[in-house]
Amino acid sequence: MRAWYDTNGDGIGDLNGVTAKLDYLQSLGVSGIWLMPINPSPSYHGYDVTDYEGINPQYGSMADFERLVSEAHKRGIEVILDLVINHTSDQHPWFKSALDPNSEYRRWYTWAGKGTDLKAISAVLSPAWHANGKQYYLGDFTGAMPDLNYDEPAVRREMIAIGKFWLDKGADGFRLDAARHIYDDLKSDNGKPEPIRKNAQWWSEFRQGLRQTHPGVYLVGEVSATVPGELAPYLPALGSVFDFPLAAQMIASAGQERAGKLPALLTDTYAAFHAAAGGDYADAPFLSNHDQVRVLSQLDGNQQHMRTAAALLLTLPGRPYIYYGEELGMLGRKPDENLREPMRWQRTPGAPGDSRWKAYSAKQGGDVSVQAEQDQPDSLLNLYRMLIHWRVEVPALRDGGLRVVATGNPVLVAYERATADSRALVVHNLSGKAVSFKLDADSTKAFSAIRLHTAPGATLANGQLSLPAYATVVLQ
Repeated sequence: MRAWYDTNGDGIGDLNGVTAKLDYLQSLGVSGIWLMPINPSPSYHGYDVTDYEGINPQYGSMADFERLVSEAHKRGIEVILDLVINHTSDQHPWFKSALDPNSEYRRWYTWAGKGTDLKAISAVLSPAWHANGKQYYLGDFTGAMPDLNYDEPAVRREMIAIGKFWLDKGADGFRLDAARHIYDDLKSDNGKPEPIRKNAQWWSEFRQGLRQTHPGVYLVGEVSATVPGELAPYLPALGSVFDFPLAAQMIASAGQERAGKLPALLTDTYAAFHAAAGGDYADAPFLSNHDQVRVLSQLDGNQQHMRTAAALLLTLPGRPYIYYGEELGMLGRKPDENLREPMRWQRTPGAPGDSRWKAYSAKQGGDVSVQAEQDQPDSLLNLYRMLIHWRVEVPALRDGGLRVVATGNPVLVAYERATADSRALVVHNLSGKAVSFKLDADSTKAFSAIRLHTAPGATLANGQLSLPAYATVVLQ
């Protein structure tokens, strides 16, 4: 939010700034936006909330939010909110009250008792227990973020009520921060069935509670994982989770110019997801987010590899997510503040509307900006725009399942996307050299023409597909 666009001149992006740039988002082709935390908070990032039903005054007012939602919906764009309910701020009135052992909010948090290992490490590898005077409380992330106790029924009721509050205001759903840490609190909990079961049970209760009044609510969980099997248990409860294993492998395959483990991972991912949730789920693939080194930095600034990664992402099933500035090729490495730098709108930084919440750490020139890239046909921005619109043009790319197609070539990745009415074959050449690929008999019969391509020069004749360097094609 604070990095996007500023409409009141204070240098901090705001809700009206999102509204002002909805036409840009519509031209890009996006159908939904995820707002990072907009609630009041003592931190710049907002992941320690002090009022779940308020708006951070730096970002505007509730009227500004309602106007944003209304204008987004007019353009066919859904709005989801970052809902941070694993923990509150230590400045939240609930926690301040809970410091009194006699408070009604005492049970809303978890307190150390006799026998508690006060040196225990949390599931995110930080100290789990934090002191306030002589009492200790649980905080997976930091002492400024005390964990809520979901064994307390009042907490569960309150969080469902908060979700309904925002849905009533027009939000379409939520990105659920730290979704695996409701019960997965300690390092010793990692991978154990009971915390996973309890997490999934809570999120199922949450989703059912929201669906009582908003049956179409969309939820996507942040479940950090390294293999698909760690994500799958959350799908029946949430319907969608961010695909961390796939993100890492897409970037690795693009950077190494080798398919590597990607074909097998794709097969394993959708098999695990289908086994867990049947057809009632939507994958949430992405390349990087606000906690991770930006994609182009992970790829050491290689623009061709960045374009390959984008083509992989935007031809996969589910609802793909793009982190703002990714479509321009913004760079960013840790610490976290450097991953969340101002969006580059103009060639010359500091133009009216530009966020100035922090200085740029990445020394990129004005060519990395919307102004510079929007009029360059071969820019990264226009590649993203083209790939997103492919998903509208070919229904199978948006709604179809996925079946990996063997190529026999380590620099090629191919998969079929199909619905009942639409069928497409996607082939990626990850390498810097032209290659050929002989389709099998079934594919030769089914796919007779190149429908879409990212680079000129691809040909298909008698089942023989020739691909230029770093090209992606869609056959129909």
